[in-house]
Amino acid sequence: MLILDDVSIEVAGKEILHNINMEVKPGETHVLFGPNGTGKTTLLMAIMGFSGYKVTRGKIFFKGEDITGKTLYERARMGIGMSFQRPPTIRGLKTRQLVALCGKMKKDPDELAKRLNFGDFLDRDVNSNLSGGEIKKSELLQLMAQNPDMILLDEPESGVDLENIALVGEVVSELLDKSIRHFDEPMIEHKKKRKKSGIIITHTGFIMRYVHADVGHVLLNGRMSGASNPEEIFACVGKFGYEECVRCMV
Repeated sequence: MLILDDVSIEVAGKEILHNINMEVKPGETHVLFGPNGTGKTTLLMAIMGFSGYKVTRGKIFFKGEDITGKTLYERARMGIGMSFQRPPTIRGLKTRQLVALCGKMKKDPDELAKRLNFGDFLDRDVNSNLSGGEIKKSELLQLMAQNPDMILLDEPESGVDLENIALVGEVVSELLDKSIRHFDEPMIEHKKKRKKSGIIITHTGFIMRYVHADVGHVLLNGRMSGASNPEEIFACVGKFGYEECVRCMV
């Protein structure tokens, strides 16, 4: 689904990520761990194709096609979607209009909003006067309408209260074609039937209570380490810290 082949990324003239190699197969969900400022969001923004994130080395492939030189909107049309950690407020554009555009006018925003209990916010300007949890619901609603094959999620649990984290987790799981997971129940997976892939950035690990992740990585000092069990990585980081966790993965 997605391959990063020896990719280095520069922002404002400074190289942030160095020689990143990563392969996300159809049906797989990968999780990125790492301290603040290490380049996790930069990686997702570069995959999505934002102009301020320059690939100075290597190539990015999506569905077997080199997309390194493609624009953001071309990548979105090919089937890459992203939920942002801190999306902007867009004055003068109603949320229902944006959702309709994401779904190419074919999906009813009101029907989609019911799944997230978000119907009362559709006629507000995008992200205007919304809480952190409401903004996350708005982001997920847009992804539900777009229905991308590759989903990039930047801290989907950030700003979400405990009352809504389960709902957010369930919707993310549905977007990724996964069985819904409750943290006190075993996960039954049917991976061969899944086609959607995802990359999730998480600090708290809460999202993994509801979404089964297949592979974990640690980004530290602009370099990616490992491809290992995400829950084991998370436990290791919590116990020993990122530096020691990376040393163990080498």
